[in-house]
Amino acid sequence: QVQVAESGGGLAQAGGSLRLSCAASGSILSIKAMGWYRQAPGKQRELVAIITDGSSTNYADSVKGRFTISRDGAKKTVYLQMNSLLPEDTAVYYCSADLSLESVGSRHMFRYWGQGTQVTVSS
Repeated sequence: QVQVAESGGGLAQAGGSLRLSCAASGSILSIKAMGWYRQAPGKQRELVAIITDGSSTNYADSVKGRFTISRDGAKKTVYLQMNSLLPEDTAVYYCSADLSLESVGSRHMFRYWGQGTQVTVSS
């Protein structure tokens, strides 16, 4: 079984910083990519940033230059450093992991989600 667990959310003032962490654990064969998504009240979930096993990254335009995604492959962990926070960054942030399972093999990939962590930015 696989678990994906986020940590590090909370309250910050506009212009401040927060760092999110997400660790995947369990019977994982390999991780292809890990990412961060967010969902604000009344809005659809949207991609924030994603990083592949080769450390290629992709960011939403709204966070480019402010957020940085990084990974520690050995720890199966991904981080999201959020700087220059804006009130519109307020949302529940979800971690995703695209991975293969030891029990199934490398031909099949699955996406697992964390439970989410609240980020609130006050003006």
